[in-house]
Amino acid sequence: MAEPTRDDVDALVAPATPHFAYQLRARVRELVAGLPAGHEVRRYAETQMERLDRLGHASSKADEGPRESPTRIGWDELPSAAPADRPLPPRS
Repeated sequence: MAEPTRDDVDALVAPATPHFAYQLRARVRELVAGLPAGHEVRRYAETQMERLDRLGHASSKADEGPRESPTRIGWDELPSAAPADRPLPPRS
C-alpha cells in the first residue's frame, strides 16, 4: 500500500456520524500506524481521531450552519443537543 495522505484520512473522516465515529477512528489509526510519530500525515490523523472521539459523544458534527437556540420551542424535549465541538461529558 502507498504511504497514506491527508486526503486518505479525510476520505475516512468526512462522512463520520456519531454512530460510526469510533469505527472510523479505528480505521484512521490503522491507516497511519506505520508512520513515524512526527510524520505530518500522522499528526493530522491524530487531530482527526480526537475530533472523532468528541463526535462519539455528540449528537451531530454541526461543523457548518447556524446553531439552534436553546430558547427554541421544544428544545427541552430534544434527546440530545450536543455538537461535536461541545459534546456531552462521558457518563461515569
